[in-house]
Amino acid sequence: MPSERKQKKLVVANWKMNPPALVDAVRLFSEAKKTAGRAALVQTVICPPALYLSGLAELVSGHRLVLGAQDCFWERLGAFTGEISPAQLSSLGVRYVILGHSERRALGETDEIIAKKVAAALKEGLVTIICVGEEYRDESGTYFNIVQSQIEATLAKIPRRYFLNVVVAYEPVWAISSHATGVESVADMLQMSIFIRKVLAGMCGKDLAAKLPVLYGGSVDERSVVGFVKEAGVDGFLVGKASLLPESFSAIIKNVNEAAGSL
Repeated sequence: MPSERKQKKLVVANWKMNPPALVDAVRLFSEAKKTAGRAALVQTVICPPALYLSGLAELVSGHRLVLGAQDCFWERLGAFTGEISPAQLSSLGVRYVILGHSERRALGETDEIIAKKVAAALKEGLVTIICVGEEYRDESGTYFNIVQSQIEATLAKIPRRYFLNVVVAYEPVWAISSHATGVESVADMLQMSIFIRKVLAGMCGKDLAAKLPVLYGGSVDERSVVGFVKEAGVDGFLVGKASLLPESFSAIIKNVNEAAGSL
């Protein structure tokens, strides 16, 4: 599976706390499935609210569209009210999990907590999408230090063999639609992609680091994804708001698939 992920582009839909009901989630999932099933060069992952996972699992067929979760806990079982374990996610057929998202960090989640979750998810065999990124872009370049610190703190104790199931999603908080103060350029993202791989190489070796997908998690639409695929060194996208718009999300999948085919 890791080699397939490297060859394909990865498009991950983070629905966050949407939509309002399961019937709406089924509709969104079904629309995405139509396009994903035809996108041979894209692995599409839908990450709905956890309470919709079991209902949507029944709609999964084939491997081009699979389910992911938006979070998990670090223990397998126990007295942890309201939490969901990696094992429970896996039992539903969930393949991916997003961890360390900026919105979770804003609620108080620390690198230490994220590291524990990442270790548990990887141990369970889940492909783990680790979110990193700075809140503000400064001219002195200290944001590179922030990204490096987040990656190293999260993966410091991870055995080398587990890195094959690691995905890094760079989400510059300042460029996310809900509070955007600027736009990440293709050139800047290329620089960040190279930097992230250098950091990973220092932890797991150049051979593994070259295989790990790096995603862009800032605001994108069906037009902007093409440039990022062709010129920014990214292996896909973590899509928020646009993933809730069937036409836009289908266009993103289609355009990423076409762009991947031209590489």
